[in-house]
Amino acid sequence: MKNTGKLKGKTLFITGASRGIGKAIALKAARDGANVVIAAKTAEPHPKLPGTIYTAAEEIERAGGRALPCIVDVRDERQVQQAVQAAVAKFGGIDIVVNNASAISITGTLETEMKRYDLMQNINTRGTFLVSKTCLPYLLKSENPHILNLAPPLNMSAKWFANHTAYTIAKYGMSMCVLGMAEEFRAQGVAVNALWPRTTIHTAAVEMLHGSEGALFSRTPEIMADAAYVIFCRDSREYTGNFFVDDEVLMDVGVRDLAKYACYPENIHLLATDIFLDEAGPLAKL
Repeated sequence: MKNTGKLKGKTLFITGASRGIGKAIALKAARDGANVVIAAKTAEPHPKLPGTIYTAAEEIERAGGRALPCIVDVRDERQVQQAVQAAVAKFGGIDIVVNNASAISITGTLETEMKRYDLMQNINTRGTFLVSKTCLPYLLKSENPHILNLAPPLNMSAKWFANHTAYTIAKYGMSMCVLGMAEEFRAQGVAVNALWPRTTIHTAAVEMLHGSEGALFSRTPEIMADAAYVIFCRDSREYTGNFFVDDEVLMDVGVRDLAKYACYPENIHLLATDIFLDEAGPLAKL
C-alpha cells in the first residue's frame, strides 16, 4: 500500500517499537516523514532477538523519518513520563499513540504463576492506560489525534477464556480502554480504536517462542502497519470506538491483493486465524 504523505511532520509515540509489529508501524509512518518515538525496553542487543531501540531509530531515519529512541518499561510511570516529556521537547507535541507493548502467556489457571499474571496485567492493561493517560494532554492539542491499541474485539465467548483466563483478562483490559476512552474523549475529537490481525503474524519473537514453522501459516507485520496507516489518516472525529481487523481495514480502501502479506503466498488458503476471532472473514473468500 502506497504512502500518501499525510503523516509528514506528525509525531507517533509507539510502545514496543524496537521490533515486530511496532517497528513495522514506525517504518510505515517514517516513509511519510513522520517523527517516531521508539518507547521500548531493548537498549542492549538480545541474545536471541534482533534489534534495539537504537537500531530501530537508524532504520526509521533511513526510511525518511525522525526518530527518538527512549528506554521505556511501560510499567514504570516515571520512565513513561520522561519519554513523553522528551518527545514533546524534541518534536513539539504528540499526535498518535500506539499501544503495542504486550506480554503473553497462553496458560491455564493452575499453570499461571502470579508473577506472570502480574506481568501481563501491568504491561497490557496498566501500561496501556498509563501511556494513554500521559499522552492525552498533548493529543488534545493535536489536529487529528489517534490512540490505537493492538487489542482484540471484546468477544465474550467462553472458549476465549477457558484455556488462558489470565491472558484474556489482560488483553481485554486493553480493549476496554478503547471502549471507555473512545466515549470519554469523543467530544474532544480524540480517536481511540483497536486493531487486531485476522491471522497469526510472524515476528522474531513469535519464532523464538514457537519455532519457524509458524511462518508457513502466517502473515507479515506489514499488513498491520498498512492497516494502522489507514486508520491514522482518517478523521479522528469520525472514526473512533472501533475494533478493527487488519484485512477488513485494507479491503475497505480497495486493497484486494492480500496474498502479498503472507509469509508464503502459496499458502494463502492455509493461513491460521488469530486468537479471539470466531470467523475467518475475508480468508473464507481467498
